[in-house]
Amino acid sequence: MSGRQMGLPLSTPHDAAPGVDPTTAIAVSTLTSTARDILEGAFPPIWVRGEVTGFKAHRNGHWYFTLRDRMAQVRAVVWSKDARTIPATPDEGMLIAAFGNLSVYPQKGEMQFVVRRMEAEGDGLWQKAFERTRARLEADGLLAIERKRRLPRFPKVVAVVTSPDGAALHDIVAVMRRRAPAVQIVVVPAAVQGDVAVRDVCAAIERVGRWGGADVVIVARGGGSREDLQAFNDERVARAIAACPTPTISAVGHEVDVTICDMVADVRAPTPSAAAETVVRDHAEMTSHVRQLDQRLARAVRNRVDRAKSELQWHAAALRNRLQRSAERQRSRLAELGGRLHALSPLATLQRGYAVARTAEGRALTSIAAFHPGQVFRLVLKDGEVPSRVEPHGGAA
Repeated sequence: MSGRQMGLPLSTPHDAAPGVDPTTAIAVSTLTSTARDILEGAFPPIWVRGEVTGFKAHRNGHWYFTLRDRMAQVRAVVWSKDARTIPATPDEGMLIAAFGNLSVYPQKGEMQFVVRRMEAEGDGLWQKAFERTRARLEADGLLAIERKRRLPRFPKVVAVVTSPDGAALHDIVAVMRRRAPAVQIVVVPAAVQGDVAVRDVCAAIERVGRWGGADVVIVARGGGSREDLQAFNDERVARAIAACPTPTISAVGHEVDVTICDMVADVRAPTPSAAAETVVRDHAEMTSHVRQLDQRLARAVRNRVDRAKSELQWHAAALRNRLQRSAERQRSRLAELGGRLHALSPLATLQRGYAVARTAEGRALTSIAAFHPGQVFRLVLKDGEVPSRVEPHGGAA
């Protein structure tokens, strides 16, 4: 019997491949790492469809779950850097299509499917993320109708937050230049898709708010896929729009596209062109409006003059009546006082047959002690005076 048949170790050449016998055995970590390299090299990234079970979100941001169908299952992982690009976590039992590659987790020697992108049947994940964001904003009162502000009728400066190279800006500028060339357009550049879109749009909106020189802000982006518009469903962008002190218009995508930003903005425009038509008025419309204002002003002036004339006539008549009543009261009062004075007048006493003795100077002699013999005085009667003199025996001549 040979040594190989007896299970005895044989001498091994120095150039033997690793792992061909006990002397060249490789470490377990080498085995699992090699298996990972082979799997990752043999299978290019692919889409895999299956049902999500046992989903767990780790505190470090990684997602772990099992992807299965009726015949088999495979462990799956989404690293935190990729999880940030997926709109929402999948629900238990949700049927998804996952894009990634097969790999091996060396520490445990387990095969796993590393997921980079994920889509649910229909709009599952996108709709879930949309509804969660909408619910949080609604709970904070940011979707309330009563907080919507009215746009100024004739803005002088319009800020546009969008890509400077996009079709949205071209459409807005073309419409505004045709309808109201005097309105100033200030472009605040921002990426509207991709990894930096959320950061750029938020920063642009905040910059407009700090500036404070715009009458209206249009946040715009042309049409695109659901993924292209995802930045405008981001809660951070929605809150930046809600916090903007300037009235806002959301003009994202096509008419059928409805984003979270549309719900938060003061006005939602179905397209960027419609936003431009909403914010500025056409020359003919403005001319008609000015003509109407002129007519209204003329009518208001005539009505005001007529009212002032009527009020003046009424006040003049009221003043005349008051003067007449006052004059009548004064005449009555004077007549009363005249009667009282007449009753107290010495002339009235003379009319009743009495006489008054007066000196040559006009002083009244009211007592017998005021007379002395030979004194000359006047005796005043109702129809004249009688010169008189006191006789020595007390008689008057």
